[in-house]
Amino acid sequence: MSALARRAAAILWKDILSETRTRQGFTAMLSFAALVLFLFSFAIGPDNQLLARLAGGLVWVAIVFTGTLSLGRTFQNEELAGGTRLLRLYPGDVRAIYLGKLAGNLVVLAALEVLLFPAAAILYEVDFAAHAGPLLLVAALGTFGFSVIGTFFSALTVHLRARELLLPLLLFPALVPVVLGSVGATDAFLAGDPLGRAGGWLRLLASYDVILFVVCVWIFPVVLEE
Repeated sequence: MSALARRAAAILWKDILSETRTRQGFTAMLSFAALVLFLFSFAIGPDNQLLARLAGGLVWVAIVFTGTLSLGRTFQNEELAGGTRLLRLYPGDVRAIYLGKLAGNLVVLAALEVLLFPAAAILYEVDFAAHAGPLLLVAALGTFGFSVIGTFFSALTVHLRARELLLPLLLFPALVPVVLGSVGATDAFLAGDPLGRAGGWLRLLASYDVILFVVCVWIFPVVLEE
């Protein structure tokens, strides 16, 4: 287990160094996310109350769309440089590749959300800070579920010619429970949870995350084979 963790940490560190040196990918993601939030605000109009009610769903849609850009680059950069084959040849459990890439996607999405939630709070006039604790839990569960299944499908489609098209086609249906749970819990907490529905959404998110993680880690060695 310690060897698996060390190998996963090495892959994570390599991806972080690559991202910090170029900075082009994260900058593009941040610009795209801001553009999505602005387009939503323009499409809905000047109704501030309606924007506030829809803020939870709009933010998570922006996260999903923007995060898909990051997922597409997870294994694509490795494949173009022949790095995926070299990673498979390295001694050790190949599941470390999945865990390292998963951790890298979590870091990138967490950094994006740190900037995205305050921007949405200003743009939609929503006080996310008043519910920071519960919303942090929702963000953690939703981001983890998105990254788990997204990293898996990124590895599954990396060798396909139409991977840019197939990745969202495969990913979005599998993300339905994650998006429903995240949006439902976010809206419930922002409204003060008068009906006590937030707990059910959180249990859905946690259960789905655990199932996804176990299944993806288990079958990842098969997916990585050419």
